[in-house]
Amino acid sequence: MKSNIQDTPLNKQLFGEDFIWGVSTAAVQIEGAHDTDGKGESIWDVFSAQKGKILKGHHHYVATDFYNRYQDDIDLIKQLNIPNFRFSIAWARILPDGTGKINQAGIDYYNRVVDYCLEQGVEPWLTLYHWDLPHKLEQQGGWTNRAIVNWFSEYVTVCANAFGDRVKHWMVMNEPAVFTGAGYFFGIHAPGRTGIKSFLPAIHHAVLCMAAGGRKLREILPNAIIGTTFSCSHIEPYSDGPRDVAAAVRVDALLNRLFIEPVLGLGYPLELTVLSGMEKYILPGDMDGVRFDFDFIGLQNYTREIVKYSFFTPYIHASLVKAEKRKVATTAMGWEVYPASIYHILKKYNQYPQIKKIYLTESGAAFADEVIDQKVDDPKRVAYLQEYLGQVLEAKNEGCKVDGYFIWTLTDNFEWAEGYNPRFGIIYVDFETQQRIVKSSGLWYAALLS
Repeated sequence: MKSNIQDTPLNKQLFGEDFIWGVSTAAVQIEGAHDTDGKGESIWDVFSAQKGKILKGHHHYVATDFYNRYQDDIDLIKQLNIPNFRFSIAWARILPDGTGKINQAGIDYYNRVVDYCLEQGVEPWLTLYHWDLPHKLEQQGGWTNRAIVNWFSEYVTVCANAFGDRVKHWMVMNEPAVFTGAGYFFGIHAPGRTGIKSFLPAIHHAVLCMAAGGRKLREILPNAIIGTTFSCSHIEPYSDGPRDVAAAVRVDALLNRLFIEPVLGLGYPLELTVLSGMEKYILPGDMDGVRFDFDFIGLQNYTREIVKYSFFTPYIHASLVKAEKRKVATTAMGWEVYPASIYHILKKYNQYPQIKKIYLTESGAAFADEVIDQKVDDPKRVAYLQEYLGQVLEAKNEGCKVDGYFIWTLTDNFEWAEGYNPRFGIIYVDFETQQRIVKSSGLWYAALLS
């Protein structure tokens, strides 16, 4: 029976001295400078330029101007007592064509960011791929082309040699289920491809790249701490009826098992009929090649999903019951505020004995923030973070492996197809002036970590 831990005031000591605290970002969402200092085009540069792809015609070309303001933002991280900063490297800033000639200006830029983090006592955690494939590689098939395993290995090699003398923590990939599903099946994210014929090879090649990237890092940086991250949602059936229950099992396999299980050596959940054409992309030796013994797994959880049977939904025969139709509390993304989701996710992934450590590498919420007298009071976000962290502590106290928590995100930013409409940051950004205002949630986090 769960204890009433939610009534206990949170402080970082409750989580233990070794618990990792941080904040997460992504290059496309904050850097701007999309064509500066030799950077090549990414799939998001091309996608954002297409009419109707991004809400209100927004684009990330300036974003929060982190490229030029990184020192100011890292200073804010330090001021908020945040000891760990997760950010990603833009592949096309390092290798403008995806392979071949290295852009030294890109290497120099990330060296400056890493060095400044370390000067300020902030530990850098690097994500190698956070959805921004170089456009030149997409023109050759992108994630549907098996050659991407070699392309990606080359990119990882360059990054490891450039930054590995100072960066200890590495994440190979961010949320492969999202960038393959949204970008290669539904077409709502870059590069905008649709259909099962794009989705299936993208899945397999992403899994191959996760393992290949991990092996390349281990080869070059034997003392590095290497992980990769997965999006995950707690899934529940709409009813106790057998068709709804079976539909929830299928959705859970698609969202929560599809990418992690082959990496752990368990194979793909091929009971999913949506994967029936996967075999043609799996070559001899691949199922050994997709395995890698990561030092940690990053889990990224925001909500739960309620699932019901749907005859008319192809492949999966299941549909999500939107939170707004269930009349529950939601964020600005329309996602249900359900703190217990993170508890259930930790319980679920702790059932895999192959996982050594778990960090929650993203967790947060978007709300409609407002500046009043140069202050931003965001009590809903504070409550969200308190309640979700309470559930993390509950799971930890019950013996679950959970070794850290990173808030998504540092500053309000470019939220992919949603543009600048949803604000996830613990720091408010005026996108016209680039003024930063620490929200009450940022002050709360600073107090928690003091």
